[in-house]
Amino acid sequence: MDLVINILFGLIVAFFLINKFMPVKGVKQISTSDLKKELKRKDVQFIDVRTPGEFSRNKINMFKNIPLYELSQKGSQLLKEKEVVVICQSGMRSNKATKLLRKMGFQKITNVKGGMSTWN
Repeated sequence: MDLVINILFGLIVAFFLINKFMPVKGVKQISTSDLKKELKRKDVQFIDVRTPGEFSRNKINMFKNIPLYELSQKGSQLLKEKEVVVICQSGMRSNKATKLLRKMGFQKITNVKGGMSTWN
């Protein structure tokens, strides 16, 4: 019986971990090399969800800094009709941000895979 419970527990934990790190359904995923082409677009909102300190040390000029922990309060500064491109340091926080934006009603969302750590 203990073996069955341990297996079920392991499956549940694995499900939640996989679900946490999987890209959000309906969110476009792009690389930083794809991002270079996107930066020319004027009809897009570029959001960096890193902390202000991280942002000040290394940033892409087109991006506005809205830290992940402030996104739910400051999301009203963004237009829901326009596409939102989200970046962070590694892609983890931006993936969380895309989930939050989705819940807030945004439809056109793009996540930059690998984040600033892959930007050159």
